[in-house]
Order: sequence, then structure tokens, then C-alpha cells
Amino acid sequence: MNFAQAGQNGGGRGIRVSFEFFPPKSAEMEQSLWQAVARLAPLDPRFVSVTYGAGGSTRERTHATVKRILAETALTPAAHVTCVAATRAEVDAVVSGYVGAGVRHIVALRGDPPAGVGEKFAPHPEGYVNAADLVAGIRRIADFEVSVAAYPEKHPESLNVAADIDMLKAKVDAGASRAITQFFFDNELYFRFLDRVRASGIGIPIVPGILPVQNFKQTTNFAARAGATVPNWLAVRFDGLDDDPATRRLIAAAVAAEQVLGLADRGVTDFHFYTMNRADLVYAICHLLGVRPKHGARFPLTEGESVG
Repeated sequence: MNFAQAGQNGGGRGIRVSFEFFPPKSAEMEQSLWQAVARLAPLDPRFVSVTYGAGGSTRERTHATVKRILAETALTPAAHVTCVAATRAEVDAVVSGYVGAGVRHIVALRGDPPAGVGEKFAPHPEGYVNAADLVAGIRRIADFEVSVAAYPEKHPESLNVAADIDMLKAKVDAGASRAITQFFFDNELYFRFLDRVRASGIGIPIVPGILPVQNFKQTTNFAARAGATVPNWLAVRFDGLDDDPATRRLIAAAVAAEQVLGLADRGVTDFHFYTMNRADLVYAICHLLGVRPKHGARFPLTEGESVG
């Protein structure tokens, strides 16, 4: 399928999107976040997730962001919850608080150590030991929809992909209803992983996580920490554009849309975009895919026209 065909029938192919945001650390970042929310909300995503910083460092900001999305938009928020640096009782209190706020979807992750990716993870002595344990704990509290992580190229701390699949199966057995992958740029990595997942008897949706390349150097550094491969062809696409952000954005939109269309041509329908709180590039990609506002629909923040 080419871009013209996607624009005509992307919605007809059943392409569905969801978006990830991160909680703001400053007043300026807060404005950027709510501008991104207002920009992408008319695309009617299945849900929007809000991340949780390493070691729970953004816990309160995550809660505040999720609650504001619930209160002031028509979007369905999914709150990230991790088991890092917290007791079971503390995590359970967070989850119960989301029940009271009306949240019904949680993204359950083990989480990165407080010192960041690369450090050895050590569970809290009184905490959940891993993501599967966390999923089971969440499901004991309420009948949440629970999304978990999956790794087409292996989690950086895993011995191999088989160990990752075993952990994914444990998360499914504990009650996970969907997996969202770490970002990748070679679609064959996703399909090989999907074949192994299905062969192991795991039947939940495995939703590709898509990272539009906002900044190639930053993406390369991020990929190195996350254990994701950056193929040579991608480097060639962005070669010479370090000081040309306008062209870089155009290339980024084309690359991401091409990747999603390649996945859609082989039957994938759901995609999760890591927005980095920057909406214009993601909006352009969705437009290329035929994901458009329905009949001019808008979902403004009730008191946020000034940030839209």
C-alpha cells in the first residue's frame, strides 16, 4: 500500500492508534503536554498512556496527569505502574487510588532501577518482584485491562529472547490482556518475535510500539540503552540533517508511516506511538495512514482552549 491508498482507506483497513505521553517536569513542559493532548485527541485513540519515571520518580505527576485527562477530556487514560522502589502496600494504594478515580486500564511494568537503564534491578524487600507478580497484584484489586511490555530484540537484562517470551507468558498467565512492544525499526524483527510468541501459545494482541525519530542522535543513544537496533538504512535517511530540523521532521514522518504501512500490509491493525509529548509529527503520520478526525470531531480540554 502506498501513501495515497492509505489516505483513502486507512480507516477502512481498521488501523487503530494509541499514544504515550510522559508527565511534565516544568510549567513549560506542562504546556507542551497539553498542547499535544489537545492536538491528538480528535484522532480518537483507543487509549493514551502516561509513563512513570525510573524508580517512581514521577509518581505524583503521573497521577495528576492521568486524573486531569479523565476529568477534562474524552480520552481513555492508561496509567503506568511499576514495582520499583515501593512496597506491595504502596503499589496497591496507588492502584486502588486509580480505581477510585475511574481509571480502568493500567500498563504494568517492572520499571527501570532508580539509577537508570544498565543498573542491576533489585526488587524492594517488601515489593513485587517482577512484572508478572505486579500484574497478579493489580488483578487482585480490580478487573483492570492490563497492558504489559514485550521485547522483539530482547530485554537488555535477559539472557535471550526465549527468556523474554517465558516472562511474557508469565505476565499473560497472571492476567495481562495486551502487550506493547519496545520500539523497533526493522519490521522483520517484530514478525519473527510474533511467530515465536504465537508458537509458545500466547494469544493476546502484541501491539507494535512506534517511535517517530524526533532527533536521530538522541534516538540512537536511547536505542543503545534499550537494546534496540538502529539499521544502517535509517542512518542514511537522516545523514546530513543534523542542522536541518525541518527536513528531518519530513523524513521522520515518511519513515514512520512507511514502517506502519509495512506492518499493516501484513495484517497488523493496532499501533502505539511514543509521542515524546510532540504532537505534530505523530499527527502527520496518522494523517498519512488515513487516521483522521471523524466528521470534524474535537475533544478540547474543558479549560484548555488556550493550550490547544
